[in-house]
Amino acid sequence: MAELATRRDIVLLVDDSPDALGFLTETLEHSGFSVLIATSGQAALAIMDRITPDLILLDAVMPGMDGFETCRSLKANPSHSQVPVIFMTGLTETEHVVNALGSGGVDYLTKPINIDELRARIRVHLSNARSAQSARVALDAAGRHLLAVRASGALLWSTPQATHLVNTALGSENGLESIARKLATWLEDRDRPNFSRDFTPLPETDGQAALHFAFLGAIGADEHLIRVTSASTLAPDALLREHFGLTAREAEVLLWIAKGKANKDIGEILGLSARTVNKHLEQIYVKLGVENRASAAVKAATILHER
Repeated sequence: MAELATRRDIVLLVDDSPDALGFLTETLEHSGFSVLIATSGQAALAIMDRITPDLILLDAVMPGMDGFETCRSLKANPSHSQVPVIFMTGLTETEHVVNALGSGGVDYLTKPINIDELRARIRVHLSNARSAQSARVALDAAGRHLLAVRASGALLWSTPQATHLVNTALGSENGLESIARKLATWLEDRDRPNFSRDFTPLPETDGQAALHFAFLGAIGADEHLIRVTSASTLAPDALLREHFGLTAREAEVLLWIAKGKANKDIGEILGLSARTVNKHLEQIYVKLGVENRASAAVKAATILHER
């Protein structure tokens, strides 16, 4: 039996039937997966609080919390929302298929499970999930200020840069969640001809940057991609000073570094000796967490570009 993956992906198997659990666990482990078992929706949620699997096989019909409710609860958590969920059930009516997909599932298998079909679908959805994750990692590395939300305003995912930008502007660790209602109201008009793709939910106050959201489009059934930027009335050197915790002189040196000036030129512009410029640079590197002027220039340019 061919293995589905080159590494041991983790599959969370959720089913209240001991026979189904035994059969599927043996099959999946033989195919190279590590299997976690939950016999109820509540048990699955408890496991997800500790471990995030690569894929979930979820029985739709279970006592207490059924599979549909379990899936909605899982998808409501941004940390789990990208994990693909494949439903398994003997229900075949259209309304059940629609309910499974509407609750956040990516696929639907009817019982009794065909093992070859199960393997094929797992392989496809793991590949899709990895591609999506790779794209998010690339966006993070590129410093893109992007986030995805549901039409309700609920956050699906956000690059670290976007999260930091919003949280800093709002002075809260849960900045995005705090403006979810405003985003939802804005997105209600997204299909109307007069919809404005640019949105400024909060005005600029006391030198604090205003946040600007731009709707880039839908990338899923209920996944809307948004870019966030900020604008500030602060002078460029003041902006760098505030963001990185620099002294006024260090901020001036960093500003000219970002503009591509050599140490000699910076010294002449600011009336400093080359030795003093170097001393300031040493402190700038420490405060920015970088090792050279090129990295410092990139960090400074990124902040200046956001204004």
